[in-house]
Amino acid sequence: MSLTMYTATVPTCTRALNNLTAILEKATAHAEARKINPAVLLNTRLFPDMFPLATQIHIANDIAQGGAARLAGAAVPVFESKERTFAEWIAATRGTIAYLESLKPAQFEGSEDKAITWQTRTSTRNMQGTPYLFHHVLPNVFFHVTTAYDILRQAGLELGKLDYLGRA
Repeated sequence: MSLTMYTATVPTCTRALNNLTAILEKATAHAEARKINPAVLLNTRLFPDMFPLATQIHIANDIAQGGAARLAGAAVPVFESKERTFAEWIAATRGTIAYLESLKPAQFEGSEDKAITWQTRTSTRNMQGTPYLFHHVLPNVFFHVTTAYDILRQAGLELGKLDYLGRA
């Protein structure tokens, strides 16, 4: 298999989000077993100036589907910002995975040099497709999935490297 924008985007983001889903399922069981209010875990932060777990999950989903949509030339789905339970976060993440899997390789053809424009909280950004994927989308997906993992690990959830990486 050769490396294409599709293969660098969809399978990579799908794997990260599938692993995040498995971690969230473990967090649900952990909260139940230890009688921890799940809202406490969802609002846990590594440091006071960092986003809580729920926001980390939200951003990982939003970046993955928005990035893939922009590269595929598809309408960017809105990932609704709202409070969710663990079950709702798991369902939302599975929905993002289903969206990613609905995109076809042909939609990504030519996206390497395509001008990508998107709005951040503070500005409008522009990049060509390849740097957008490798310098914005993938690092952000990995950062937010990793931070979600770290928050839950720090909160006592028994997680290991294979929980983050998944099984090949």
